[in-house]
Parts: sequence; structure tokens; C-alpha cells
Amino acid sequence: MGFNLDLKSIVERDPAARSRFEVFLLYPGVHAIIYHRFAHWFYRHKCFFIARLISQTGRLFTGIEIHPGAQIGRGLLIDHGQGVVIGETTSVGNFCTIYQGVTLGGTGKETGKRHPTIGNNVMIGAGAKVLGPFTVGDNSKIAANAVLLSEAPPDSTCVGVPARVVKRGGEKHDIDQIHIPDPISQELCRLQVRIEQLERKINENI
Repeated sequence: MGFNLDLKSIVERDPAARSRFEVFLLYPGVHAIIYHRFAHWFYRHKCFFIARLISQTGRLFTGIEIHPGAQIGRGLLIDHGQGVVIGETTSVGNFCTIYQGVTLGGTGKETGKRHPTIGNNVMIGAGAKVLGPFTVGDNSKIAANAVLLSEAPPDSTCVGVPARVVKRGGEKHDIDQIHIPDPISQELCRLQVRIEQLERKINENI
């Protein structure tokens, strides 16, 4: 029943998916999750070598690396999936969407819990990096190529390097990955305005 729910959720959210049968046979993200379910079972039973062997086999065939210790919720859609890396102490909630090139990792400075906790219904865009032992709240969106290094509240949209929250609110909406506010451009505009103000002051005192 649980795996059937995974397939049903993917078909509902991926416009390219035509049937559960197609998703089951042809989606590497689904195959990676299957490998992970087996690997995680062995990991929980302290058969660490077998768990890593299964996860590395899954990585070989899918291009997706999920550490067997990671906790993955139901309905995860790993779209395309090539280059996705999910670390050992990562926790991913239900009905999340992860695109290719995403890293859910650590910074190399922590011990114990060193990877992020991702809430429910979170979307993480292509190439985004979420690094560190913090929480990304439910229904949040992380834009493509963003680098998130600190906690994101629920219902937020995070953009940039390092990523910052550019939108919050309870209204459900899909992130527009094309017309995204550019934090660097916004900062340059702010500096330009400030320079013009200072130039006017200088001219007034001459």
C-alpha cells in the first residue's frame, strides 16, 4: 500500500508521467527509493556493510546516492535525479520533490546530526544545496542552484547564494523558477541608489 501511494503521488505531480506502470519501470528516482528501503532496513538492524553495499549498487544504476541511514518519507519524487546526494542523518518528509543535482549534506563541521531535516511538501530545485543540521519547514520552496545554510520557516521561498527567504505566507503556490528575484541584482540596485544620493549631497556642498 505504501509503495502504491508513492507511485500514485508521483503520477499526480509529474506531468510527464502517464501511468504508475511507466513510473515503476522507467523512473530512476523510484528505483533509488526501492534500493534505499532495503538498505535502510539493514542499516536499522546494524548490518552496515550490507546496507552500504545496497546503497552503492543503487547509486551505480541510478546516479542517485542516498545514504542508508537517511530517513525518507512517503511520496518522494526525485525528478530526473542524476547527481542527487542525500546524507546519513538527513530526514525528508512526505510528498517532497527533489530535482537533479540536489545535495542534502553537511558542512563537515558537525558530528552526530549533521544533515538537514526537510519538512512535508517541500520542493528543492535543480542544483540546490542544503547544508547543515537545520530544518526546512513544511511547504517551502528552494530555488534552483540556491545554497541554503540556515533554517527556513514553513511556507517560505528561498533564493540565492547563500539562500535567503524572499517570500513567506500560507498561500499555496508553485515556485516560478524563471522569474525569481535576483538578490545580487537587488543589492546592486540598492547600492546604485545610495551612490546617487551621496553624489547629490556632494554636489550640494560644492
